[in-house]
Amino acid sequence: MNAALERLWYRPVPPPGWLRPLSALYGSVSSSLARSRKQAAVQLPVPVIVVGNINVGGTGKTPFVLWLVERLRAQGWRPGVISRGYGGCAPEYPLRVSASTDPAWAGDEPALIARRLGVPVAVAPDRVAAARLLLDSGEVNILVTDDGLQHYRLARDIEICVVDGSRGLGNGALLPLGPLREPPARLREVDLVVVNGGGWREPGLSTLDMSLCTPEAIPLAAGEPRTLASFAGGKVHAVAGIGNPERFFASLRAAGIEVIAHPFPDHHSYTAIDLAFDGALPLLMTEKDAVKCGALARSDHWYVPAQAVIAAQGAALVQQLLDKLPPAAD
Repeated sequence: MNAALERLWYRPVPPPGWLRPLSALYGSVSSSLARSRKQAAVQLPVPVIVVGNINVGGTGKTPFVLWLVERLRAQGWRPGVISRGYGGCAPEYPLRVSASTDPAWAGDEPALIARRLGVPVAVAPDRVAAARLLLDSGEVNILVTDDGLQHYRLARDIEICVVDGSRGLGNGALLPLGPLREPPARLREVDLVVVNGGGWREPGLSTLDMSLCTPEAIPLAAGEPRTLASFAGGKVHAVAGIGNPERFFASLRAAGIEVIAHPFPDHHSYTAIDLAFDGALPLLMTEKDAVKCGALARSDHWYVPAQAVIAAQGAALVQQLLDKLPPAAD
């Protein structure tokens, strides 16, 4: 995402008026496409849960998807995950993703999910094709999409939208005037809004609060994990190529770590030069970045997995939605 545009979208002053006609055109075209695709939506023989957002850029969808998939497995479902595979370019689609699949093919987020959970994962620009690949395997009886709220060709049983609580909806305008793919009213149509980090509220919406817990750091090379608290009082280089890098840097500072921040664009493909910093300080990065940096790993490189934390009240809201689904098929 263009950094200048992002600053424009999230600053507390009105955006320039000359962007308004482009925003109106975008809204007209996108709503027309959505209507036509909904009419031709493909209904699959298993339940489909879409986890997405209406902002461009990251909001914390993947940690919530990880939490949701683990909850589904604990209840006897056999979930599979489908995604666009943004940032990857495979020789052909749909692509089945395993723990060993190159993130340059699969995209960083699908690769992360496959490595962390070991569940069936498939990617394709056409989510229906990715879904059918998993269904044909016979391994899944429910599908979760990581992103895809606007992929209306795929019919869905549950829609969940994730909002970054620290940034909200920005100026509330559609692209390119603002950061939104769909108008704010779209949030009233989804089944649940997950607010990542709290702080953002919209009256009349069904919301739950999610926070991210980062208790440990895991070496990219061989070695034992360390608690994140063990880095407190020291200085580190911190790398984040995610939608909101400052969220990661702030979590490290909250742990008492002095951070030399190195933000990169979302889905950045790293080279050795990107990680060649002066001095002998340790380097901490997100798990999403780490899946692409295995070949660049050094003994002082660590990644910090983020775990979604959802209180019992919020988990109950999710369970209410799951209880409306038909029983899991054998």
